[in-house]
Amino acid sequence: MTIVSKKTKTWADKVDGDKLYGVDEALKLSKEMATAKFDETIDIAMNLGVDPRHADQMVRGVVNLPSGSGKTVRVAVFAKDAKADEAKKAGADTVGADDLMEAMQGGDLNYDRVIATPDMMGVVGRLGKVLGPKGLMPNPKLGTVTPDVAKAVADAKGGQVEYRVEKAGVIHSGVGKASFTEKDLRANFDALVGAIIKAKPSGAKGKYVKKLSISSSMGPGIKIDLSEIDGVS
Repeated sequence: MTIVSKKTKTWADKVDGDKLYGVDEALKLSKEMATAKFDETIDIAMNLGVDPRHADQMVRGVVNLPSGSGKTVRVAVFAKDAKADEAKKAGADTVGADDLMEAMQGGDLNYDRVIATPDMMGVVGRLGKVLGPKGLMPNPKLGTVTPDVAKAVADAKGGQVEYRVEKAGVIHSGVGKASFTEKDLRANFDALVGAIIKAKPSGAKGKYVKKLSISSSMGPGIKIDLSEIDGVS
């Protein structure tokens, strides 16, 4: 005999697993499903027609969410002298050079974004095996190797998120918190999904966006009607 929890029954009553929902309705439902004792993240999952094992099918980038991410982002910056001062004034949590590199080698990796000035990449390069697997390695294409460290820190703290396709061809990313208004979540959704669509790689063949769903951290996936999304076809 299968025991169905009260929460699961509530989800089943409100969300039809076979139905394709409009974005606004799905965001409203995902907020209603967020009944945990913490402020759940509202996530999207996009199934793309790409194989990221091929370089010309990799989908990766950053986008500024207009309503912010709702998350506290810890930022480490590799910089010296005046650039180090700029990073500190911009709100970086940790700023350093060889000392920061040694701390990270020792396991101090409690950061969400690592930024470096170009002249520091000789030092940062020694952390490839440490930062790479965590997706923290500074990258010029993502704006995390830059002389303008103040802007990079401000962007990271202000709601910029990174998206990256996983091995199975899926991108998971948050578009805000359940406490956000539906209007703010929709603005973030449009910005993120629009950026991913624009990032369609040259090697992608056939249908690019195969499926899209929205969910709260602890809630069920709500399937989206792709005909509502500009640029999907």
